Amino acid sequence: MADRYQQFTRTPVGRFLVPRLGLPNPPTLRRYQPGQPALDGPALLGAAPGGRLEKTLGGQLASVGIEVLCSPVGDARYGALVFDATGITEPAQLRELHRFFHPVIRKIGPSGRVVVFGTPPELAEGRERIAQRALEGFTRSLGKELKRGATAQLVHVAAGAEEATESTLRFLLSAKSAFVDGQVIGIGTAGVTEAQAPPSWEAPLAGKVALVTGASRGIGAAIAEVLARDGAHVVVLDIPAQGADLSAVANDIGGSALQLDITAEDAPDRLAGYFTERHGGVDVVVHNAGVTRDKTLGNLTEGAWDAVLSVNLLAQLAANDKLLAGNVLRAGGRIIGVSSIAGIAGNLGQTNYATSKAGVIGMVDEAAPRLAEHPGTINAVAPGFIETKMTAAVPVVIREVGRRLSSLAQGGLPVDVAETIAWYANPASSAVNGNVVRVCGQAFLGA
Repeated sequence: MADRYQQFTRTPVGRFLVPRLGLPNPPTLRRYQPGQPALDGPALLGAAPGGRLEKTLGGQLASVGIEVLCSPVGDARYGALVFDATGITEPAQLRELHRFFHPVIRKIGPSGRVVVFGTPPELAEGRERIAQRALEGFTRSLGKELKRGATAQLVHVAAGAEEATESTLRFLLSAKSAFVDGQVIGIGTAGVTEAQAPPSWEAPLAGKVALVTGASRGIGAAIAEVLARDGAHVVVLDIPAQGADLSAVANDIGGSALQLDITAEDAPDRLAGYFTERHGGVDVVVHNAGVTRDKTLGNLTEGAWDAVLSVNLLAQLAANDKLLAGNVLRAGGRIIGVSSIAGIAGNLGQTNYATSKAGVIGMVDEAAPRLAEHPGTINAVAPGFIETKMTAAVPVVIREVGRRLSSLAQGGLPVDVAETIAWYANPASSAVNGNVVRVCGQAFLGA
C-alpha cells in the first residue's frame, strides 16, 4: 500500500509545511540495485589506539572498491564512517568516540552508514567489559540522531574472528541494509575457518538449495526472489490453498513449488524425503510461514492460540529436528527464523503471536551451539512495520503511527527483510550465529 503521507512530504506544499510544523519527514532510502556503487562517497576509517580490526577493515573496504580515507579531508561528504573501538579497554577511553565522530558526523551523506566495531562485552574482563557495553548506548542513540536515511550499527567481533567480518561489513555498508538501523550484531569464532569469500559476491548462493516457507506472497515471495537473485535454487512452500500464487512465484524465480501444510504430523518426514530425493539435501531453510489470530487474551479461544503456536513455532522446531537428525541440512547449512518486533516488545491483542515470535528468538538461542557443531548457523530477523497486505488492513491511525515511530519515519518493504536473510545465508557469514536482527528502521518500541 502506498504511503500517502510520505508522498505528500515530497510535494511543493509538503516540502514547505513539514519542516515548519515539525512533522516527520521520511527520507528516500537508497535500496540495492545491481551494479550500483557500494557507497555514495568515500569511507572514513578510524580506530581507538590498540584496536585489532583497523587494518583488516581497511583491506575489506578497499576490496569492495570503496575509497578509504584515514583522516578527514576538507569539506568531503562521506558515504560511511567506520570506527574500530576494540582498543577501548577503559571507560575514560570512550572519549575516542567523540574525538572521531564529532568533527565529521554532520558530513555523512544521504543513506550514509555508521558502523562501530567492538568486542563482545561478555568476553571482556574488568573495566573493558564496562567500556565495551557502553558502545551500544552510543550507536543506538546516534542512529536516532542521523538524518536523510543514514543508519548506525554496532558489530561485536570476538578475538580470533577478525577475518570473518567481510560479509557483515559489506551488508551493513550497502543499500541492502536500508531498513536495518540501531542494531547490535555478533561475530563469533565458531565457523571462522568456513567464512571464506564466495567465488562471486554477486551470486554467493550459486549451487545452493534453499527452502522458503510461506512463500506465496508478501515477505516470503520477496525472500524467494532475493535468494534466487543470489544464485540459489529456491523451493517455495505454502499450503495447497495458496497453490496458484505459489506456482507463480516459483515460475518467476525459476524455482520449485511444494504444496504442504507444515503443521501436518507427517510434514517433517515429507520435507526430509523431498530434499533428500530431489536435491540430495538443503543448504538454506527460511522459516517464514506465519499466521495471526488476534484477540485480547480474555477473548482468545484455545483453537486460535494453538493455531498460531503450531504454525509460527512448533512446526519449525519439528522440521529443524528432522532436517538435522537426518543430516538433510548440509554441512555449512543455514536455518533462519522470522520473528517479529512483537516478540520483543509485545503487542496489544497478540499474546499468542508475540509468544510464538519470542519463541523463535528462543529457538535461535537454544540451537546456535548445536548448529555450530553441525556445522552451520541459526539466526533470525525481527521485522517491524513492513508494507504488506496485512499491514494495509490495519486501521489508518494505527498504521500511520506504526510507520512514523522509527528513526527512519516510514515502513519498510518486504525486500528489506529478504536482504537481511540473504546476508545470513551468504557462505561468508558462517561466523554469524545466534543473532536476532530487527528490520524495523530502529523502531522506538522494544530494545
